[in-house]
Amino acid sequence: MTNNVLHAIRSGMDSFSKGQKRVADYILKNYDKAAFMTASRLGKVAQVSESTVVRFAAEVGYDGYPSMQKALQELIRGRLTSVQRIRASREQTRGTDVVGAVMQRDMDSIHAAIEQVDRQEFQRVVDLLLKAERIYILGVRSSSFLAGYLNFYLHLIFKNVVLVQNSAAGEIYEQMVHIGPGDVLIGISFPRYSIMAVNAVNFAHDRGADVVAITDSTVSPLYAPARAALLVRSDMISFVDSMAAPLSLLNALITELGHRRKEDVDGVFDEMERIWEKHSIFGRAEDE
Repeated sequence: MTNNVLHAIRSGMDSFSKGQKRVADYILKNYDKAAFMTASRLGKVAQVSESTVVRFAAEVGYDGYPSMQKALQELIRGRLTSVQRIRASREQTRGTDVVGAVMQRDMDSIHAAIEQVDRQEFQRVVDLLLKAERIYILGVRSSSFLAGYLNFYLHLIFKNVVLVQNSAAGEIYEQMVHIGPGDVLIGISFPRYSIMAVNAVNFAHDRGADVVAITDSTVSPLYAPARAALLVRSDMISFVDSMAAPLSLLNALITELGHRRKEDVDGVFDEMERIWEKHSIFGRAEDE
């Protein structure tokens, strides 16, 4: 649907049945909670049947309750405080196998990413990185471990990689003082988007560097200044940002870059094996 789901509900209020109006009223007042409720749970709190909730979703214009629920979740992505996210998680996991539920959501996120990642844009990103004079990598808050992971492997492929540390905003700019044309900044950020990451991306763009955004959607503040963007969804699980799909996408990016720089990578690992053996970095199988 092109309209905001809440706008659609308000617009249709006159046409709803008495029970549907109860559902509408609850959603309008508690959409941050309703977004994570099953149809059965929403029916209970609105004091209507589950079938009434399902019919309500169709009346609003969705092809089923899951579609309306997804629209509500899209609406609030990036807006929820940590406390609100914890409350929403309790609704999602109430009476369920938490291990199975969380891991299933991670699997669903990866399956969705397989269908949604733009392959041509992926190759554009690869080409930009292969041609870059210097590659800067930036991720803030929960995205910082993704930046560190990417940095670990790109250092084995390229000689020109800089991991931008983000302990303080001022230090970010000090580390990026030489960034400019010919350089690429990989900016990683997901809801709730860090203003530090947004400002750093804009700084790199203003200095003439190419920005590669790894983020969740075209409405992300990292998308507009980016020359290329890989869009993949994180997921909200309680106060935790589930990064299963973004991490899987980074694995694909690292693998493709390794294939394109095969001879360099082979040489690096031949040398690393000699170093590891000389300094007994890893134990031998027969010693274990």
